[in-house]
Amino acid sequence: MFDIIFNFNSTSRKTNAIKQVTDNKIVNNGIVNIHRINPNNIGDYYCGPHLYFEELRGKSLDISEFRSIKKSKTENWIQEITEKQLIIGGGGLLNIKHFKMQMDMFEKLAANGKKIIIWGAGHNEIDIKYFKSSNKYWTDMSKFGLVGTRDYSMDNEWVPCVSCLHPIFDRKIEVTQEIGIIYNTVSKKDKELKRNLSQYNFTDNTTSLEDMISFISKSETIVTNSYHAMYWSILLGKKVLSIPATSKFLDFKYKTPIVTFDNFKDHIKNAPKYTGVLEECREINLKFAEKAFNYLNI
Repeated sequence: MFDIIFNFNSTSRKTNAIKQVTDNKIVNNGIVNIHRINPNNIGDYYCGPHLYFEELRGKSLDISEFRSIKKSKTENWIQEITEKQLIIGGGGLLNIKHFKMQMDMFEKLAANGKKIIIWGAGHNEIDIKYFKSSNKYWTDMSKFGLVGTRDYSMDNEWVPCVSCLHPIFDRKIEVTQEIGIIYNTVSKKDKELKRNLSQYNFTDNTTSLEDMISFISKSETIVTNSYHAMYWSILLGKKVLSIPATSKFLDFKYKTPIVTFDNFKDHIKNAPKYTGVLEECREINLKFAEKAFNYLNI
């Protein structure tokens, strides 16, 4: 068992956990997929490759668990990362302060011989000045054994979110509403915003995947500030209008009009509908999986 100095200061818990990992000998036994496993955000929850490949089934770890006040969870986080090969992603793990300590640690481990893959992660810059797009990652991707990010213009392989492999996208549901609004976890709490748009049907990204995909499927046009609502709507061939909450909306291969909740109606006629995106994203992820599993020898 690892010797953990445990206390109730969040910063100290995180710092101590990372030090425990980086001070240990590099080991590459087994495999674990690390991402933000948040059941209250379906995009975060369903963006991990472990959900879609038998080779990774049950092999997952929450990237944020090193701050847990439960000693057993912190110990497990340290042990899993210390002993195993790592798949990092998907989700908006890059260029965001919330995950910087972990990504810096992964970069250091990779530079020292840990076998680490980046799979479908992307930039998530919250500073409005960078909303044109982030053109450089804070993390040095050259350190990792294999890299595929969901940001199309970046200087590495494009690998969109692996959630495209979920069979739910093969369901056929009749369109029954012209416009559907999908809020993210912040805007869902904005009572004034929802009151101003009360004439439209809406949902948010804390609902179930089944309800989310059903809502998207029955809508002709989706208006959203949720990344995965945007992505899944494009996969399903919908017209999509995006309201960027962070930079992650701005570098998907298939562009959507960038609007606000106040003016989106003026842009609906200019919103494209794409075909074949679901099939393309699935093919890319299956090919990337083959390379990843060869690299990890699993």
